[in-house]
Amino acid sequence: MNEQSSTDVRIEVASVTDRGLSEKRPLNEDSMLADAERHIFAVADGVGGAEAGEVASQTAIEVLEEAFRHHREGDDIEDLMEIAIQRANSSIHQMSREHTKLAMMATTLVALHLDGRRATIGHVGDSRLYRFSPEGELHRETDDHSIVEEEVRAGRMTLEQAAHHPSRNVISRALGAEPSVEVDMKTIEIEEGTIFLLCSDGITRHITDDELRSIIHSKYDLEEACAEMKRCCFERGAEDNLTAVVVRLGERETYVPLGGDGDWDEETTLISKRPDAFPPQHVTQSFDGSPKFTPTATPSFGETLVSSSAITPAEQSPRLTIPAEPPVTPLTETMPRASRSPARGALKAVALLLLVLAASGAAFYGGTLYQTREEERKQRAVAAAVVPDVEPLPLPESSAERFAKLCREVDRAPDEVATRMFSELGGEPLSTKDAEFLYLYGRALLLSGKDEKAIESLRAAAIKIEENVTPDGGQLRIDTKMAEASALLRLNNISEALTTARTIKSPPVTNPSIEPSPVPSPPMELVQ
Repeated sequence: MNEQSSTDVRIEVASVTDRGLSEKRPLNEDSMLADAERHIFAVADGVGGAEAGEVASQTAIEVLEEAFRHHREGDDIEDLMEIAIQRANSSIHQMSREHTKLAMMATTLVALHLDGRRATIGHVGDSRLYRFSPEGELHRETDDHSIVEEEVRAGRMTLEQAAHHPSRNVISRALGAEPSVEVDMKTIEIEEGTIFLLCSDGITRHITDDELRSIIHSKYDLEEACAEMKRCCFERGAEDNLTAVVVRLGERETYVPLGGDGDWDEETTLISKRPDAFPPQHVTQSFDGSPKFTPTATPSFGETLVSSSAITPAEQSPRLTIPAEPPVTPLTETMPRASRSPARGALKAVALLLLVLAASGAAFYGGTLYQTREEERKQRAVAAAVVPDVEPLPLPESSAERFAKLCREVDRAPDEVATRMFSELGGEPLSTKDAEFLYLYGRALLLSGKDEKAIESLRAAAIKIEENVTPDGGQLRIDTKMAEASALLRLNNISEALTTARTIKSPPVTNPSIEPSPVPSPPMELVQ
C-alpha cells in the first residue's frame, strides 16, 4: 500500500488485479494506474479479446499517466484529464484501423485525480467509481454507458429488469470504438476520510453495492479490502478479469460490519469487427505485448501496467447494433466550470490539435515497431525449426527500437543528458549536422525547462531533416515539430504554436493495402 500527501491531506492507495477463473480468459485484459505521488488513479477494461484488449487498455493508461507526469501547478485538471482521454481515444482508434490484429479493440476507462479536498473524475464505458463517505454512505459517481443502464435512466426499464436483461453486457461507449468519444467529466468537493473505489465490471458483476459498502467500511487496511473483494469474486466464479483501486483521503474512524450476499451474472467480452475495414486475413503469430504503442512525439513516456486477455467465437453474446453517434462538440460536462479567458480556449484548441497529430504519430510508430517484432519472431521460428536444440542468437536492434531507447534515456535524466551532449560537442551542440542528435538535445532541454534553448535546437533539427531526407525522417520531423509546438505553448506563444502545429503532416499509413477512412466508422456493437 502506498501513501502520499495531497496538499495537506494524506493519501493511501491499494490495488488488486487478476485474470479470474475462466479458462476462456486465461490472460488479463485490464490495466490500472495507482500513482499516489501524482494523485492520479485509473482502471481500464480492454475490449476485443486476446492481444487487442490489452493494447487498448494499456494505451489509455499510459497516455493518462503521461499527461499527469508533466502537468504543472495551476493547470486546469479537468481540461488536462479530458484532453488526455480524447488523445487516448484517437490513438486507439487509429491503431485499430491500421492493424488487422487490433481491429476489434477498445477499452473502458474511469479516472480520478485528487488535489487536496477536490476530486476530478473522468469516465467512459462501464467501469465504475464509487465514493464512500466517512459516515459509511455509498455514492456511485459514474453512470454506466450501457444499453440497459440508459434504459433505466430513461425510465423505460426497472433495475430488476436490467439485472436479467439479455443485453445487460452491451456497452454503448468506449475509447477507440469511434473517431471521437463523449467523456463524462466532473469535479466534486470531498471531506477527509473519504474513500474511493475504481473498478472494472469484473468486480461489480459479482459484488453488490451494499456488499462493497460493507467491505470497504469493515476493513481499515485497504489491502485487506482488496483481498476481500478478490475472495468474493473467486467464491462466486470470477468469470471475468477483475481490477480494483482503493484510495483513502486522510484518516477514517467509522467502520461498518461486513455482511450480505451477492449475486452475479455471466458476460462475454467482444467487440464486432469494423465492416470493410480490412481484407480477410488469418493471423497465426501471437502478440507478446512487448511493443508499446505510444508516440515519441510527446516530451516523454511513462511506464505502463500491461495486461492481456483472450476470447473465442463461442463466447459471443447475442448481437445488438448501436447506432453510430456523431461527434459531440463540446464534450458533455457534468459540473459547471469556471469561466475561461479567450487565451485559455485557444490553448486548449492547440492542445487538442497536437493530440490528434500525436495519435497519427502513435499509430505510425506503433505500426513500425509492431511489424519489426513480427519479422523478428518469424526469423526466430525459422531458426528454431532448422536447429531445434540451439538457442537463436539475438537479432540486431532496429532503428525504431534504438531511437525509442535513446528517448527513454533522455526522459529519465534530461539535465544529465543535456549536459553530456553539450560537452560532447565542445559547447557547440548546434554545430552538428545530425538531426537526431539535435532533436534529442532539444527534447532534453524541453524536459529541463529550458524552453527557448530547446526551440533553437529543435528548429536546427528541422532544417537538417529537410536537407537530408531519409526513410525514418518523416516520423522524426513530426516529433521535432510537436516538441517545438509544446515549447511554444509553455512560453504562451499560442499563435506561433498553432502555426507550427499546422505545418505537421502525418506519415503515410504503414500498410499500403489499408486506406485511412475520411469518414467515421460504420455503426458497430460493443459487448463487454
